[in-house]
Amino acid sequence: MVGKKVLVVDDDVKTVELVKLYLSRDGYQVLTAYDGVEALRLARERHPDLIVLDLMLPGIDGLEVCRILRGESDVPVIMLTARTRDEDKLTGLSLGADDYVTKPFSPRELAARVRAVLRRLPGERGPDEVKYGRFSVNFLRHEASFAKKPLNLTTVEFKLLGVFVKEPGRVFSRAELIEKALGYDFEGFDRTIDVHILNLRRKLEPDPSQPRYIKTVHGAGYKFSEVSSDT
Repeated sequence: MVGKKVLVVDDDVKTVELVKLYLSRDGYQVLTAYDGVEALRLARERHPDLIVLDLMLPGIDGLEVCRILRGESDVPVIMLTARTRDEDKLTGLSLGADDYVTKPFSPRELAARVRAVLRRLPGERGPDEVKYGRFSVNFLRHEASFAKKPLNLTTVEFKLLGVFVKEPGRVFSRAELIEKALGYDFEGFDRTIDVHILNLRRKLEPDPSQPRYIKTVHGAGYKFSEVSSDT
């Protein structure tokens, strides 16, 4: 998903900046607009991969922007609005919106929904199997192995290993790992992921107290270390 362009449209500057902050942390290029006219211009000129669109906009409202866009492209749209009535939601979805988030909202949840919508696009599902060093993760068969020996992992541990093996060297925050392994609607504590990481280390590491593969990046999160010496 890194490098994808997301257009954020809202007439509230603070909302735009908050959403931009969270999406930028995830590696997206973020474009911003504060009214419907500017939103249409940027959509036509910059061709974003996804649009986060407020409904209550000056000039041209979000519903009309969505209707116009749907006549011109199939760019995914997530509607972001204070309107909570079912009729408003159904109207937005009937115009072709891909998702609908109501205010007040969790920026972490919104970022997760952006990732989820982009993953549904053709070519975004990812490979059926990933190998790195002596690690192998088969997502179709839900099997993982190290040096061709099966790893007995829980569902959460399997998801975490899959995340790490797909992007070795990348630092993942606890919030990102929670979303990927537990779901964006998880309501526990961020530190919950530390327990799952500890359990995964016990199954992977020769010495879990001195982790060789899953490294802690203090103040940032975790990353999967280089394992070139094992190849």
